Amino acid sequence: MCRIASYIGPEIPLENIIVRPNHSLLAQSQKANEAKLAVNGDGFGVSWYNDTSDLPGLYRDVLPAWADDNLTNLCRMVRSPLFIAHVRASTMGETSRVNCHPFSHGRWSFCHNGQIPHFPAIRRQMEAALPDDLYAARRGTTDSEMIFLTLLANGLDHDPAEAMRKTVAAITAQNAMSPVKMTCVLSDGESLYGFRYGSDGIAPTLYVSGTLDNGGRAIASEPLTGMATGWNAIEQHTLCRLGPEQNEMRSLVA
Repeated sequence: MCRIASYIGPEIPLENIIVRPNHSLLAQSQKANEAKLAVNGDGFGVSWYNDTSDLPGLYRDVLPAWADDNLTNLCRMVRSPLFIAHVRASTMGETSRVNCHPFSHGRWSFCHNGQIPHFPAIRRQMEAALPDDLYAARRGTTDSEMIFLTLLANGLDHDPAEAMRKTVAAITAQNAMSPVKMTCVLSDGESLYGFRYGSDGIAPTLYVSGTLDNGGRAIASEPLTGMATGWNAIEQHTLCRLGPEQNEMRSLVA
């Protein structure tokens, strides 16, 4: 299983979330506490936003996060008010740059932890449901990228909650031998979203922080402090939105 860390708030260096905390994403890449696999070494990536472009910046590579000096230098020098970072433990698709998260399309960036165990059986069906432009946008072979493209096809731009609801329904319509597990973090450059779903009631972990010392908020697979104090687990089948004007938790249970 992968690990995710993200931030929204006053502009900060990326390293304040990805590198410097006691249980930073970089630390979690080698020693995750709440995942089946403690090591997440099958690539990494970062997407970030600023006020000079509507599109996110994106940096991804196949090296383990702890083995790439470029990542720590990038995180030290780049400042952003909104960013998402991911370290990968592969469950679907080979280790390649196009399969590393986050994925981006237009103003959106997206990363995922979990898996669709029956994805090979429904891949063609999911591909056929994509409009031509989104089908052509696909670069990798992961179930994660397909979830992202399906969210976009289901109206992510207009109603993220409904897009998530429709996408979960499409994925779980087929009987699966093993449970579907989805933890997603995504952004349109204005708000930060986190979502958890497990068809068996057990979804990968995802926490939202309280207000940080600089006034920002974070969403991460595990508390970046290494302790639960000041962090709350996002409930299953709930979409958390951190926005510039208001924050909300929205249950997607029908």
